[in-house]
Amino acid sequence: MKSLKGLFDFYINSSIHVAFAVLALALITEKQLDLELDLYFNLFIFLGTITGYNFVKYAALAGLHHRNLTDRLKMIQTFSFICFIGLVYVAYQFTVSFWISCIPLALLTVLYAIPFLPHKTNLRKVPSIKIFIIAAVWAGVTVYLPVAYSVTNFSTEFYLEIAQRFMLVLALIIPFEIRDLTYDSNALGTLPQVLGIKKTKLVGLSMVLGCMVLEAFKANAFSTYAILLLTALAIIRSNSKQPHYYASFVVEGIPILWGIFILAF
Repeated sequence: MKSLKGLFDFYINSSIHVAFAVLALALITEKQLDLELDLYFNLFIFLGTITGYNFVKYAALAGLHHRNLTDRLKMIQTFSFICFIGLVYVAYQFTVSFWISCIPLALLTVLYAIPFLPHKTNLRKVPSIKIFIIAAVWAGVTVYLPVAYSVTNFSTEFYLEIAQRFMLVLALIIPFEIRDLTYDSNALGTLPQVLGIKKTKLVGLSMVLGCMVLEAFKANAFSTYAILLLTALAIIRSNSKQPHYYASFVVEGIPILWGIFILAF
């Protein structure tokens, strides 16, 4: 049992689960916008998510404790490095124009983790903007990059999709924000710190409602409404003392469930 739990924890902590979630959203975009994307692109999304997330989560920690890293963190570092090598190989297959398309998202990711503002501050520590940066990067990676990779123009459907994806990711972040309320520094100015838990949930539910309104201008897929209702339920049930894997596995798994449903039916 301990070995199974260790494997599951590695699956979560090494960002494999979140990478599947991001990949699922990218595949949904490909399906909904009728894009023909190849295996290299999807590998790029998957490996890029693992590399980027682990860089953001563990770069500072590894820098502070590089002499006495735990075995678990060393494994994650090794795994991340292997994923980075794979990412470089896959990216080598792309055109320069696509690399240029990736620069804004890569820059946001780097500045989110590395201090570049006064008082050794990065974007993550700027009060109240953290979740909007995360939502923008997710929307960019899962909607903008698939379109930039496959076509040269951006249709009305693209703008509806990216606006809806931005709001959906904001809604999915709410349970994480509520979970971290006890641990986050007050200087971060997170939504639960500023608004309280009840009003923060209302913000998340308003994002879900906004997604439903936008869906009326699209294909009105049953699966989309089902996932939005599931997201709303996840927000309602979230609290500051939620089960350990509630946000990191259950909520993070909602896009994966959506992707499985879309690809299967």
